[in-house]
Amino acid sequence: MEFDCEGLRRLLSKYKFRDLTVEELKNVNMFFPHFRYSVDTYGNTYNIPIRLWILDSHPFAPPICFLKPTANMGISVGKHVDAQGRIYLPYLQNWSHPKSVIVGLIKEMIAKFQEELPLYSLSSSDEARQVDLLAYIAKITEGVSDINSKNWENHETKTIKKITVVGGGELGVACTLAISAKGIVDRLVLLDLSEGTKGGMMDLDIFKLPNVEISKDLSASAHSKVVIFTVNSLGSSQSYLDVVQRNVDMFKALVPALAHHSQHSVLLVASQPVEIMTYVTWKLSAFPANRVIGIGCNLDSQRLQYIITNVLKAQTSEKQVWVIGEQGEDKVTNWGSQEEVMNHNSQVQLSSRAMELLREKGQRSCSVGLSVADLVDSLVNDKKKMHSVSTLAKGYCDINSEVYLSLPCILGSNGVSEVIKSTVKEDRVTEKLHSSASLLHGLQQQLKL
Repeated sequence: MEFDCEGLRRLLSKYKFRDLTVEELKNVNMFFPHFRYSVDTYGNTYNIPIRLWILDSHPFAPPICFLKPTANMGISVGKHVDAQGRIYLPYLQNWSHPKSVIVGLIKEMIAKFQEELPLYSLSSSDEARQVDLLAYIAKITEGVSDINSKNWENHETKTIKKITVVGGGELGVACTLAISAKGIVDRLVLLDLSEGTKGGMMDLDIFKLPNVEISKDLSASAHSKVVIFTVNSLGSSQSYLDVVQRNVDMFKALVPALAHHSQHSVLLVASQPVEIMTYVTWKLSAFPANRVIGIGCNLDSQRLQYIITNVLKAQTSEKQVWVIGEQGEDKVTNWGSQEEVMNHNSQVQLSSRAMELLREKGQRSCSVGLSVADLVDSLVNDKKKMHSVSTLAKGYCDINSEVYLSLPCILGSNGVSEVIKSTVKEDRVTEKLHSSASLLHGLQQQLKL
């Protein structure tokens, strides 16, 4: 077809790099003369309708790509296509102007879709289900500001249990395996932000897990119910403050973008130091505090309860003792209530003995991964279950500063629904919490956010 250069210039009048974009689309028209710059089909044996949304920052940002199925076509969810028809390809993830161009993108689509067809024919009974999906794709790619139509938003929040794990290191892989093993989510995106391919990541790519997608594109996390941060910046920094600041600098590039892509999610922080990084995530995301939590002392609390009940064989009500405070040497045990069958001194002796056994356990990535999966289960399935997690502690035990400490909390789909206050008042617990709060607040004041 004839290429309408002037019409396209008028259409792209507000684009920052209009001339570069027009020249690139002219090149596309040269290679694919039947490819319209609005929407068209392509292919050798199969015609696969696609739609490219070219952003105003093109060619420095990649287009957002969707399949555009007709009413009698269904989307085959796979490595390169999600349930909404969005296309994820290495070419998009590694987009870099000027070497990345739309012609190259289309050629990769042809190659990948020949390997794995992204569409199939629907039966007549399934065609009605396409209406909301087609409306959603049309809204996005036509630049309508109200991208999340009510029908589609309800579909996303009610039916798709999607989570994102940020970081392809040992902990990120451990979380992915543990969550997959529990079968509690419909889709898991593992964002691998590292250069090259690490052992665990490579193995996950080779031995593919159902419903797990590995990506380097932050937008692949969109509409997640939970976003889990496992990344830590490794380097030869000279001081503890330098190490923490390196993590903060990395989070400044990640948190706002991920929060934007999943605006109704719960952000779960496993990066270290967990109290500081959870506070940083809260500040950078601008989320309400109840939807930003850290893994805190959940693992220690679950272990402690197990040791007391199953190792020491104590006659005590289950789930009454918690490890709270700051993760590390300054954590402290706290009893939720005064047991009728056990006086205070017995509680102290029992928890001290259990903590001695607990210190021998250590915190391996596989164990932390299992603890994270436990938290995700409570969050995505709205279990209203109690966990000791890092939450905003201001106001707890008269703490006046904005710091995160691990406290017993009820977790559900909206994060922390309630912080449980102990009916047992202990000076040693209060002193530990205030000491940790003071140290954390002092460190936070030195960070450059």
